[in-house]
Amino acid sequence: MHLNPYGEDAVNLAANLANRRPSSATELAVRCRAAGLALEGPVTPADLDRAHEALDAWERVVDAADAHERADLLNGMLAAATAHPRLTDHTGSGWHLHYRDDRQPLGSLLFSLIAVGTALHLTGRGMHRLGRCAVAECATLFADTSRTGRQRYCSQRCANRDAVRRHRARAST
Repeated sequence: MHLNPYGEDAVNLAANLANRRPSSATELAVRCRAAGLALEGPVTPADLDRAHEALDAWERVVDAADAHERADLLNGMLAAATAHPRLTDHTGSGWHLHYRDDRQPLGSLLFSLIAVGTALHLTGRGMHRLGRCAVAECATLFADTSRTGRQRYCSQRCANRDAVRRHRARAST
């Protein structure tokens, strides 16, 4: 996976996996490949456990009360990832950075990727650019990659549903 300067790919993968947690190592592998992640070895149940740890930590970052708490939690993830950036051309598609050691198991790779990608996303776009859908009955997590940085809903469907609800509430009064 090529990380862009804003970490968009990594935070979108984190949101995708957090909103519908993979239930097996095979499912985790399939979904990571579908997101463009190059897997270097077999995916094991230990990878699934480590991926769930990363998603639990990331969810706490999303739900942080303010920017300082979000930064503290994310700094904890970065410290736990203990990976260093390195240049690679493993696919022959061009040199790029990986924020992980060579031949790292998928679970640890995801922890590093999600931590670094989220840090790049938040520092590049704003510390407020993670959230949960504003519709009360929807708890979907999202990374705000919008141009304006004012995303409140996980999808256009939820935004429309909330707009209709507000319209009907005003019309009934």
